Amino acid sequence: MDRLAIIGGRPLFGEIAISGAKNSALKLMAAALLTDEPLVIGNTPRLADIDTLLKLLEQHGAAHTFEGSTLTLHARTIASTEAPYDLVRKMRASFNVLGPLLAREGKARVSLPGGCAIGARPVDLHLKALAAMGAKIDLDEGYVVASAPGGLHGAKIDFPFVSVGATEHAMLAATLAKGETVLTNAAREPEIGDLAQCLNAMGAKIENAGRSTVAIQGVERLHGACHEVIADRIELGSYAMAPGVAGGEVFLRNGRIDILGAAAGVLEEAGVKLTQEPGGIRAKRVDDRVRAVNIVTQPYPGFFTDLQAQFMAMMTVAEGVSVIKETIFENRFMHAPELARMGAQISVDGQIATVRGVKRLKGAPVMATDLRASMSLVLAGLGAEGQTIINRVYHLDRGFERLEEKLSHCGVLIERVKGEG
Repeated sequence: MDRLAIIGGRPLFGEIAISGAKNSALKLMAAALLTDEPLVIGNTPRLADIDTLLKLLEQHGAAHTFEGSTLTLHARTIASTEAPYDLVRKMRASFNVLGPLLAREGKARVSLPGGCAIGARPVDLHLKALAAMGAKIDLDEGYVVASAPGGLHGAKIDFPFVSVGATEHAMLAATLAKGETVLTNAAREPEIGDLAQCLNAMGAKIENAGRSTVAIQGVERLHGACHEVIADRIELGSYAMAPGVAGGEVFLRNGRIDILGAAAGVLEEAGVKLTQEPGGIRAKRVDDRVRAVNIVTQPYPGFFTDLQAQFMAMMTVAEGVSVIKETIFENRFMHAPELARMGAQISVDGQIATVRGVKRLKGAPVMATDLRASMSLVLAGLGAEGQTIINRVYHLDRGFERLEEKLSHCGVLIERVKGEG
């Protein structure tokens, strides 16, 4: 496995282009199964997760071309309504082909999903939403077997708690259901609005996406469309923290402060000044060190969990004591022991981590445990004295496009080392 070697202690100066949002692109790709016409998705990041879903979509009969950042998918016919374990286990988002297959073909057999080891993330809300729309759901040896021979119908679906995946999945399926579907307590992430915008361009009738109540009026068919993927707010927030850790100033092209939600205010409070300029955001550390800030992860627009690990890395070198409470996923502090190997002072008690800032971390060999934890170790390495070796960087390849290239353009000494690790 590849490793990353980082020589830290150098401030960042330069420009980083923020890629299209992986979490949005994956659901947009699944939407291609809803029509027999081509769907053109611009600003698509080239990532391992994108490649994984492409393999699955090919299996279902979707042809594709990928030119630059423009992905064209064409599912003229559905060759198979089965999504096998070997493909779905690699990535949780693959499970979202279930709804489109069911809506278009009236049946689907999809393996239960895999993904990062950050705690249990059951799909029961997905299945209950589809069942409410008239699907018959059975479980068979690790597969979800769903059927709706008469087609799906509209329903009122009240989510007991906010779920991004379930909201997106229900939206996808409801576009071709008979009648109106109303989702209450729906997720409000920018990616929800991005998916709705694409679906509406395909002929869907979705209102209020990005709010807590979403209405979908089903249509008989969808057609092809062209859509540009929204900027990746997780990548944006991660790179905005880089000067907070190591100093300097970076221009984050394509970045928008509004998609960061509460994280923007937290960064400002910590001493990372964000300035919206034409074409992007400028991020700069105001003082010699960032200030400790307490956070609680919450559904968007609160401080989102996918920035928690990166924020913890920044807090390891903050002035003062920071308390971080993780309320979304259990077992999402696995990066804390690795940061401790670099000299961080972190104590974890259940879902609460207390971080006592130190002036400087020290480079060390560390192990990435999941996608966002990997980025936290990169950020820590930027500000650490000496060399940091990050093992298992295949996690990073799932979610951060051209990371070494982007950081190198800002003066970071970073190199990918091929081989065991």
